[in-house]
Amino acid sequence: MALIKPLLGITPTIGKDCFLADNATIIGDVVMGDECSIWFNTVLRGDVNSIRIGNRVNIQDGSVLHTLYQKSTIEIGDDVSIGHNVTIHGAKIHNLALIGMGAVVMDDAEVGEGALVAAGSVVLSKTKIGPNELWGGAPAKFIKMVDPAQSREINQKIARNYLMYSKWYDEDYKPE
Repeated sequence: MALIKPLLGITPTIGKDCFLADNATIIGDVVMGDECSIWFNTVLRGDVNSIRIGNRVNIQDGSVLHTLYQKSTIEIGDDVSIGHNVTIHGAKIHNLALIGMGAVVMDDAEVGEGALVAAGSVVLSKTKIGPNELWGGAPAKFIKMVDPAQSREINQKIARNYLMYSKWYDEDYKPE
């Protein structure tokens, strides 16, 4: 069972039909929407400021979300995929964005709707990534625009897939 830890009188709020891996850790001021999945060894540390997560968000294995005390918060929109071993520190991620494996997104950065951050990228503090832009590198730089319809389709598919994968962990699950 995931560790859901109240802190300073604030208990994390988990939406309906969410999957929390057995060793996920969710602390303090975290509010999560419906049909989210928080995977193995993931940490959502809402101890020094708030973390707000939309619906159908998947935060994959080994990721860490944290903020700066009294300075930055995390806001994640709907249908967002956060890849394996990602660090998000006080950033805003809009709907349908994808953060690639091993990426780092720093304080006060903003990732626009349908945007993609390539695996291994480092998005520096205060960077603004526009809607449907692909960024990559360390530090991350603009690479190209992404077709909005294609981005929406891919990112919704990933969100649906992670929702499906999470159902496999339900002890009452029966493969079709």
